[in-house]
Amino acid sequence: MRRKKGFDYGKGKYYLTIVDFPNNITFHRLDKEAAVRAYSHYIAIGKKIEWLGKWDGKKFTEAKAPQLTQA
Repeated sequence: MRRKKGFDYGKGKYYLTIVDFPNNITFHRLDKEAAVRAYSHYIAIGKKIEWLGKWDGKKFTEAKAPQLTQA
């Protein structure tokens, strides 16, 4: 039987998921700048990460992954 997620999404938070076998890790950041910074960090170290977007209470908005620029 599949285990249910052990949390509820918080309204107005940005969510990301690190895809890893056998478990995926979902975490959030409160503002977009921090979420983009975390996203770019995990990309830089070679992790597979999914940008879920901002939770508005019913669905994810801003679900398109941010474009990262080379510094």
